[in-house]
Amino acid sequence: MCSYPPSRLTLYEIPMADEHKHRGRIFLHRGDLTQARAAWEAAVADDRAANNPRELSTSLGNLGNTCALMQDFAAAEHCYREVLDIQRTEGNRHAIAHTLANLGNLQIGADRPDKARPYYLEALDLLRALNDDRALGILYNNLALQEARNGQWEQAIATFTQALDCHRVVGNEEGLAVTYSQLGKCFLDQGDLVRAERCLNNASEHYIKLGNEPAEAAVLRWLATIYETRRDQVSANRCLDRVVSLDQRYTLPELQSDLVRLAELNRAG
Repeated sequence: MCSYPPSRLTLYEIPMADEHKHRGRIFLHRGDLTQARAAWEAAVADDRAANNPRELSTSLGNLGNTCALMQDFAAAEHCYREVLDIQRTEGNRHAIAHTLANLGNLQIGADRPDKARPYYLEALDLLRALNDDRALGILYNNLALQEARNGQWEQAIATFTQALDCHRVVGNEEGLAVTYSQLGKCFLDQGDLVRAERCLNNASEHYIKLGNEPAEAAVLRWLATIYETRRDQVSANRCLDRVVSLDQRYTLPELQSDLVRLAELNRAG
């Protein structure tokens, strides 16, 4: 959420489009997507009337993001495509790359993963030329996830590794945590327990540094699976004990299934 510096203007002197944008940001921050959408739609209408392509591009992008969160993928795609047309006219390569990535993510959300890759690849070409390692790390990770879903294991591993390299360049701790966890799951799905354990331990360490304990719990569940497969009950028990404590602390929805899993592990021992 952006912070807003004090303004010398009274509420009545704020242009209508700016008022709609302000309301859109507030409602989006509160999670009131219906009100946020209405506010961004009003902002889009005002920007069209003012014939302001740059402001229109921003408002359409925010409207698209809101529609995507509401899972109205058709409306979101319509917004993003118009944004892309404006950005291509202006020649803003950085903005084009991010909109292409949004279109790719949208195809995944709409369960059309085969249509995501072309958007990702075009965005990658632009981001490489711009040396935007932060955005590249996120995009490589998204592309690798799609490759893993398609069973392209070796390609997915290579792409996850590229994501890690980019995250390290910019010191993106969260990016490292997410990518290590997803690469670890990739290795786990292949039955490569040694590399899976290494990656998941790295992910757990990064999530601990970030203080993101619910994400740490998800990683520990996968680590417990590794230890159960190896019949290392002590390590599996340690992981699940920690998971259950985090479930209870954060009221996570997996609490009951984790309790059942822990009880079954103890009975088996």
